[in-house]
Amino acid sequence: MLTKENILTLLEEVKDPEIPVLSLVDLGVITSVEISDEGHVTVNMTPTFAGCPAMDYMKKDVERTLNKHGITSHTVNMTFDKPWDSNKLSEKGRQQLKEFGLAPPPKYDLILDLDILEHVKCPYCDSDNTDMRTPFGPTLCRSMHYCNNCRQMFEQFKPL
Repeated sequence: MLTKENILTLLEEVKDPEIPVLSLVDLGVITSVEISDEGHVTVNMTPTFAGCPAMDYMKKDVERTLNKHGITSHTVNMTFDKPWDSNKLSEKGRQQLKEFGLAPPPKYDLILDLDILEHVKCPYCDSDNTDMRTPFGPTLCRSMHYCNNCRQMFEQFKPL
């Protein structure tokens, strides 16, 4: 019998195409899973950014994964009904970002303080002695920082 938990476990196989160690579940872009009485599965997801070029790829990868596991009656919707924010990242996802060499975004309450954009912990040496070099990284969801202790450039997954 299909359950929401079963579907979410299967969807852990689907990785972010730009950060291949991070599942869409841990990224927090899977916003809901519904199963009808007839067994039809509906997966709703939201992009991290409105113009994210990976949206179609992620949606198709979710569909491929459901098909691979014999779930052929499904609908995958990309929706903006529940906008993504960086607080939706799981703790496991935050750790995976760090191990990948990306500083995870800090959690915040209601208001995004500019201070958390500039002062980021280095994913290599855990130092707070860092500077933001530019808010523009290789993708819309990343910024570039420099660690004054280990002298490494690193990217931060931006808090939103």
